[in-house]
Amino acid sequence: MTQPLTFAFADDGAIPNSALPLLVYRSAMPADPVAIERAFAAHRWPPAWRDGVHPFHHFHSNAHEALGVARGEATVLFGGPGGQVLTVKAGDVVVIPAGVGHCNQGQSDDLLIVGAYPDNADRPDMHRGRVSDHRTVTANVARVAMPLADPVTGETGGLNAIWGG
Repeated sequence: MTQPLTFAFADDGAIPNSALPLLVYRSAMPADPVAIERAFAAHRWPPAWRDGVHPFHHFHSNAHEALGVARGEATVLFGGPGGQVLTVKAGDVVVIPAGVGHCNQGQSDDLLIVGAYPDNADRPDMHRGRVSDHRTVTANVARVAMPLADPVTGETGGLNAIWGG
C-alpha cells in the first residue's frame, strides 16, 4: 500500500476545514461496493450509505468521513470554494477530516460511493458553510476524536500517524 496523498485547506471564515489533511488513497480498494463495505467494517469504519457526493458545499463538524469509490469517477472540490478540485475514481478512498468542505463538480453516470464514519463517531451532522454557524462548528471540529483505525489498512497507526493521533 502506498502512502496517501495529503491536502491541507485553511479556514475560509465559513467552512472551517481542518488542521488535519485530507487523505486520498489511490487504487486502495477493489472497485466493488460489497468489498469496500466489508473492508470499512473490518477496519472500524461501519459503512453508512451508498450514493454520490452532494453537488453543494457541505461538511460534517462532528465526524470524519471516508468515501470509497466503488464505480465511476467524480470531480470533487474539497476545502470550500477556494479549495482544490480532485478527480476520484473506482478503487480510490478519500478520508475527509471533520470540517473539510466537499462539493461534487461533475461525475460519470455510473458513480457509486460507499460512505463511512469511524465507529467512535457521533451521528454525522451536515453544514453548508454559514458564517453565522462558524464559531459553533469550529468548536465541534476541535472536539472530534481520532479514529481508532485507518479505514483502508485497518492499522491503528495508519492515518493517525499522519494526523498526529
